[in-house]
Amino acid sequence: MSQLQYWVWLSMRFGVRPKMKLALVEHFGTPRDVYFATEADYRVRVPLRPEELRQLQDKDLKDVNRALAICDREHIRILTVQDAAYPQRLLQIYDPPLVLYVRGTLPQLDDRAAVAVVGTRSATPYGMRTARKFGSEIVRHGGILLSGLTAGIDRSAAEGALHAGGICVGVSGTAINLDFAGACTREVARCGAVVSEFAPNMSVTRFGFRLRNRITSGLAVATVVVEAPEKSGALLFADDAVTQGREVFAVPGNADSRASAGSNALLKDGARPATCAWDVLSDFRRMFPGTLHENIAPEPDTPAPEPPPETGSGFAQVRRPVAEKRIDKPQPEAYIDLEAQLKSLTTEQLQIVAAIDAPGTQVDLIIEKTQLPASKVLAELTVLQIRGVVRQEPGKRFSLNIRAGTAQNHKELE
Repeated sequence: MSQLQYWVWLSMRFGVRPKMKLALVEHFGTPRDVYFATEADYRVRVPLRPEELRQLQDKDLKDVNRALAICDREHIRILTVQDAAYPQRLLQIYDPPLVLYVRGTLPQLDDRAAVAVVGTRSATPYGMRTARKFGSEIVRHGGILLSGLTAGIDRSAAEGALHAGGICVGVSGTAINLDFAGACTREVARCGAVVSEFAPNMSVTRFGFRLRNRITSGLAVATVVVEAPEKSGALLFADDAVTQGREVFAVPGNADSRASAGSNALLKDGARPATCAWDVLSDFRRMFPGTLHENIAPEPDTPAPEPPPETGSGFAQVRRPVAEKRIDKPQPEAYIDLEAQLKSLTTEQLQIVAAIDAPGTQVDLIIEKTQLPASKVLAELTVLQIRGVVRQEPGKRFSLNIRAGTAQNHKELE
């Protein structure tokens, strides 16, 4: 029996938490060793719940063999966490899926700015129109769209990306061989890829869509919430993205719109406003040089802008410039003496401090520079904030609280 069969067997233990599947492979060495381990072995090596132990005692391989046959027949690719083609960005999250099942051609997501566009299933015409606009603009600027493909905002964004001829990656919360979004699923797989952590014909509960969210946000460099009411699943998606250290944007909606109550609340809580895709992608030009383009041509069927209204005199009416408003002078920020703090920092904390460039550095860039796990970077940043060494800027950016006189110490760390 090939190793791949054991990977699929372990991936199909739905009752075992993703983090525990990874821990089992780490402790036992290979999925094959996990398969042949006894209950006593499991109890000694990994802190498993009773249901997880019960799942691991099921050694029946009939469903595994059927799933492998479907993958072979329908050209579904299987990527394990040990494969070079497995997205490294996803591997950095707290609980990456052990296996990804792929329909279509998965692009090199680590080399591109992939943006997730999410929102309510009960979208308004405004919301769906805005989602299509973002999906189209993201791919025309050179990015990749990530979509859950569910009805409403997610599917509208995918339709916009497909209409613009760009690449869309759909993330499924069901078995990989199910066309849960109908023709849209098939078209996304044809022009890009559809991925899932659930094997063919695998029975998945509603919780599968909650598990899917962490994959979509984990593959993305940023998430845009277009339209979401209170208690929307899109808000849980945004929480996952924040936990993973991803940028979160929200499209402002009418103040009295129930459909936008959740997305407007995100803006109050620190999400960054976005009214076009470039508001999002412009932050990632340095991370993905040469792949993103600010100036894009309008889509062929995009109507030309209407001419300005004319006055009775035959001249276009011109708005008078608004007088500049006075604003309160910002208060000076409090800074700490970095030199005094450096002596008490750990090696990992020093690496993080060295990776931060004023006036603000994105979390993804800090992770890239330090080569530390994302969870470790986020935890240490929290400690450094508490100690006053760093401060968080809007959009998950971080700056050092240093005085000009101690800036040289920071440079010496690099």
